[in-house]
Amino acid sequence: MKLLPAALLLCAFALPAVAQELSAERIATTVQTLSSDFFEGRAPGTRGEERSVGYLIGRFEALGLQPGGKDGSWVQAAPLLHTRLGEAKTLGVDVGGSLQPWQRGKEVYLSTIRPDDRALIERAPLVFVGYGVHAPERQWDDFKGVDLKGKVAVFLVNDPDFEAAKGEPVYGRFGGKTMTYYGRWTYKYEEAARHGAIAALIVHDTPGAGYGWNVVTSPQGENFDIVRAPDKLSSLALQGWISGEAAAKLFADAGLDLAAQRKAARRADFRPVVLEGETFSADIPVAHEVVESHNVLAKIPGTTHADEVVFYGAHWDAYGKGPADAQGNTIRRGANDDGIGVAGLIEIARQFKAQPAPKRSIVFGVWTAEERGLLGSEAYALDPVYPLEKTVANLTIDVLQTAGKARDVILVGAGQDTLEDDLARFAKAQGRTVTPESLPERGLFYRADHFSFARRGVPVLLMMGIAGASDLVDGGRAAGQKWVDDYTGHCYHQPCDAYGPDWKLDGAVQDIGVMYAIGRDLANSARWPEWKAGSEFKALRDKSAAARR
Repeated sequence: MKLLPAALLLCAFALPAVAQELSAERIATTVQTLSSDFFEGRAPGTRGEERSVGYLIGRFEALGLQPGGKDGSWVQAAPLLHTRLGEAKTLGVDVGGSLQPWQRGKEVYLSTIRPDDRALIERAPLVFVGYGVHAPERQWDDFKGVDLKGKVAVFLVNDPDFEAAKGEPVYGRFGGKTMTYYGRWTYKYEEAARHGAIAALIVHDTPGAGYGWNVVTSPQGENFDIVRAPDKLSSLALQGWISGEAAAKLFADAGLDLAAQRKAARRADFRPVVLEGETFSADIPVAHEVVESHNVLAKIPGTTHADEVVFYGAHWDAYGKGPADAQGNTIRRGANDDGIGVAGLIEIARQFKAQPAPKRSIVFGVWTAEERGLLGSEAYALDPVYPLEKTVANLTIDVLQTAGKARDVILVGAGQDTLEDDLARFAKAQGRTVTPESLPERGLFYRADHFSFARRGVPVLLMMGIAGASDLVDGGRAAGQKWVDDYTGHCYHQPCDAYGPDWKLDGAVQDIGVMYAIGRDLANSARWPEWKAGSEFKALRDKSAAARR
């Protein structure tokens, strides 16, 4: 990628004068800049990326930060595999020797993350594997040693206890309505591949998924992944979802009742069930290419324990250009998602540079391809510049509420790690309380870039304004809910996610201030945040305990 000179990009955008306190004016200016036409919606691999990356380097350099990548580089390469399915030649289920065709977008939604010219599956057996959970620490294994090689794994979405009633043995075993990582569709695909399956299909239901069928089908057969070595590729030729109606018929044609199988899958003694007399076939052309993309890394070296890193993160990418909306706008600007998070990181960097250098190092990671599946942060976690066992914490900002000051701050992922205690402490110093996210069953904890660190054992904290209704000083929680509903219902991932005169950033400044205070405290102490008992990530961190002082 040929970057525009950072100095040239900085000259193109006038910035307010430097001051030490967090500034809503500077945050607004940065957001307006990143969401302007010049950046074309910040899609990976486009001219918008070149301009975004060059601009960010210029901002960090102007603040006096150092390059944070390997060999003195500001960037880390994150090549992406981009795939798109063509028109299916064959797609459906063979029942008793007769192929029943499936229509993509109706009965089934499919994509692939393999760089193959053709997704070919010929009469593969289908195996229902319940929720597809392998969780030894919870004494749970849905697979029971079944051989899935060459077969299609069929899953239920969410956790085994999501639909459990009080009195059932599984009730509360996976956090009840609060989704664990085992409930995420990404985990289920990964687990199917680990067991050698050739394809994986998840039965869709809106309560369990947290969104409707229209959301499932919106990528229209397109997918992204990081570029992987041949021996690291997924075994899944296809992955996707079956509609609830199609799934009920699929089970019925095999002599099974889907509702009864759902109930059976809520038992620890559940065993995989072959859908007898049925096989799955597909022959679909695949277009694929490698897209060159980049993370931006900047650092402030620590004075006494530079090898210990407090890591801040946000993502620079948005959705680029798309279909015109009712007003004819095609640029999906990503002002709040996540221009405001990037602006927050720049303000936090400014704050650190205005203070004496911290004892531990501070690193800022501004990621590509979050909107394509957390791929930039995942690329970093697979090839970290700083050892993850000595990464103190990851503090991520991804969307902030823009409706004004709040009496509280929203906690995402309650009960995961001790950073929530730090959040409560520093929120209290602002005169605020902590409110847990309102819909933990939607699994927001697993849907932002901090998760690439969490799944390697690094304690994390996510600040996400859409996780719940803030108790606003002006209008209370009802006004906070109205903001969430208006943003997620109309402008989330749409062209109207743009900076507007109605933005009130004093609440966002509060949230950025809390994240700065937590990081500053960690950077000047010897504390190591810890995962709490019951977290699925605690055992990972415990394995590297000897590496920390």
